[in-house]
Amino acid sequence: MTSIPPLSQRLFAELVGTFWLVLGGCGSAVLAAAFPQVGIGLLGVALAFGLTVLTMAFAIGHISGCHLNPAVSVGLVVGGRFDAKDLVPYIIAQTIGAIAGAGVLYLIATGKAGFDVTKGMASNGVDSLSPGGYTMAAGFLTEIVMTAMFIVIILGATDRRAPAGFAPIAIGLGLTLIHLISIPVTNTSVNPARSTGPAIFAGGEYLSQLWVFWVAPIVGAIVGGIVYRVIGSDPDA
Repeated sequence: MTSIPPLSQRLFAELVGTFWLVLGGCGSAVLAAAFPQVGIGLLGVALAFGLTVLTMAFAIGHISGCHLNPAVSVGLVVGGRFDAKDLVPYIIAQTIGAIAGAGVLYLIATGKAGFDVTKGMASNGVDSLSPGGYTMAAGFLTEIVMTAMFIVIILGATDRRAPAGFAPIAIGLGLTLIHLISIPVTNTSVNPARSTGPAIFAGGEYLSQLWVFWVAPIVGAIVGGIVYRVIGSDPDA
C-alpha cells in the first residue's frame, strides 16, 4: 500500500502546482494571446490552462492529488475523497502559489514598455469587466455550473472504476472545454486561487469583484460533489 506523503510535502506540491497553473494559464493570456501575427487567441489560452493541469497532474498527482484549486479541494471533501482536516492548509498553499505565479508574471510583463496592469492581467470579472459584457447574474451562474461540472469530471475520472491512467487527460481537457465556454463571460475562474493572484496585481474593481470568484466556484464545487455522490455511488465500496 502506498504511503501518503507528509502534509508539508503535499502543501509545497500544491503551491508549486498552482504557481504553474497561474503562470502558464494567465501568462498565455497576458503574453501570447494577442501577440502580433502569431497570437494564440482564445483557443490557445483555453488549451494552456488545460495543459497546466494535465502536466501537473502527472507531475504531482501522486504527491498531493494535484488539486491546484480551493474549489476542487472543497468538492473533493464533499465528494468524500479528501480529508476535511487538510482543507484549510491546502487552500492557503494554493493561494500563495497563485499569488507567486501572478507575481512572476507581473515581473515578466512589466519588462515590456507600455504594459498596463490596470487592464486586468488576465483577471476575472463581470459587468464592465466581463470580456463579453455579461452581467453579474450570468457570470455567477456560469462559474457555479462550470465548477460543478469540473468537480463531476474530476470525481468521475479518478473513480476507482474509471479507466486507469487517463484521469489527467480527462481533467485537463475538461478544463480546456470549460475555458472555451466561459472565457467570454468571466474570463473563466472556476478557481478562487487563480482569481486571487492576478486581481491582487490588477487592483481596483478587479479586486472588489474577487468575492464573486470565491463564492460562485465554491458553491459550484459543493453542488458538483453532491451530484457525483448521487450518480457515482459505488455499491461495492
